[in-house]
Amino acid sequence: MNQDKMHLVNKIFNDEKIRTIWDKEQEKYFISVVDIVSVISESKDGRKYWNKLKQRLREEGNESVTKCHQLKLKASDGKYYNTDVVDIEGMFRIIESIPSKNAEPIKQWLAKLGSERIDETFDPSLAAQRAIDLYRLKGFDENWIAKRMKGIQHRKELTDVWQQGGIVEKKEYAILTNEIYKEWSGMTAKEYKQYKGLRKESLRDNMTDVEVALADLGEIATREIAKKKNPKGLNQNIEVARRGGKIAGNARKDLEKEIGESVVTRNNTLDYEYVDEKEIEMKY
Repeated sequence: MNQDKMHLVNKIFNDEKIRTIWDKEQEKYFISVVDIVSVISESKDGRKYWNKLKQRLREEGNESVTKCHQLKLKASDGKYYNTDVVDIEGMFRIIESIPSKNAEPIKQWLAKLGSERIDETFDPSLAAQRAIDLYRLKGFDENWIAKRMKGIQHRKELTDVWQQGGIVEKKEYAILTNEIYKEWSGMTAKEYKQYKGLRKESLRDNMTDVEVALADLGEIATREIAKKKNPKGLNQNIEVARRGGKIAGNARKDLEKEIGESVVTRNNTLDYEYVDEKEIEMKY
């Protein structure tokens, strides 16, 4: 397999050398601002151009500057230096601020995406169709896609039940999901992704059919128990999530006893592998 070099960034910048780094804790890519500016502006001195642009954006109150961090990135001399970086959102904000013909195709693409998302608010079926089309492009068969879309609906039904029980914050949903996963797989969702060698990719999209079935069983069991027990608040919902996950965990143990091997695998659908960079140093 080939090492992944943050495919989206490479594609956007026509395979120009753009330094990127993965932050495991935040689960985010960070991209060198100087590299972005150098390619888009065609400036001979990207660092000088960025310093001037940064001053202008700061005067305008642009959030792109305040969201910049510094990481130690490898330079052409092989050494690591503190370098301004931004996440994907910040990258696009900076590109939009650069008056250059090289930025126009990206700006047009962003405008098209914005228009499509607005259309989807009026007709949500467009979003569903977009998801199906993307899965087809990735090579998933029709039966798998149908099951995946059904699984998304099951997940929505679970979060609706959680919401009725007073769960409203994103971190709370993550906590409950992790409790289910830990009970049947022995790992949190984040740990499971790392086990499979994933980063931004969907965990469900990289599971075997058995793993998906167990994940679905844990969530469906949690949903049904919650509907009967009517838990309120995070602590009560955590207990229910554990019970639902345990049901899937028992099913996993029974199956593994029959087949004599673990059903939790490192298998994924990637055609590349990630190679970790030197440990990053974040400065805020």
